[in-house]
Amino acid sequence: MINIVLFGPPGSGKGTQAKNLVQKFNLKQISTGELFRENMSNETELGLLAKSFIDVGQLVPDHITIDMLIDELKKPTDTQGFIFDGFPRTRQQAIALDDIVRQHLAAEISVCLSLIVEDEVLVERLIERGATSGRTDDSDELIIRNRIKEYYAKTAEVADIYKEQNKYVEVNGVGEIDAIAENLYRAVESIEG
Repeated sequence: MINIVLFGPPGSGKGTQAKNLVQKFNLKQISTGELFRENMSNETELGLLAKSFIDVGQLVPDHITIDMLIDELKKPTDTQGFIFDGFPRTRQQAIALDDIVRQHLAAEISVCLSLIVEDEVLVERLIERGATSGRTDDSDELIIRNRIKEYYAKTAEVADIYKEQNKYVEVNGVGEIDAIAENLYRAVESIEG
């Protein structure tokens, strides 16, 4: 079983590259962003709580995210593992994810793949996405910059955890989508060995 944490700031291409990894390795993507949007559009209790934080550019509190994640992991799947996209973002979430993967999958996190993209490129990508997607969190530059700032402030410690476990691999997130994907594939194949 391959369990990948796909890491990177908002706009780094996690969603696009997760789809490539899903196809290549027969994985199921669990995107916290998609879980939030699904729960918000269905106006679930968890979704309404998540929306109140997302709308002002803050990260959703751990207990809300974890509850959504566990619900998703309980669904049947015939895949060879999971990609966690957008989670963990804090030290506490990383510890919780290790416990969740052990308890619900009898496995562990295989690798943390981190997409590296300069801040100005992130802002440009998100503004462009906001213009076409209608997502309110991608239409205001101040909210975008706050999301990026919060990402760095809260996730540096998560990278350190995976570095300590020798499970952290940085991949340049700028360039041709296929070239970035190939670099990610090589990183996963190196841990499968």
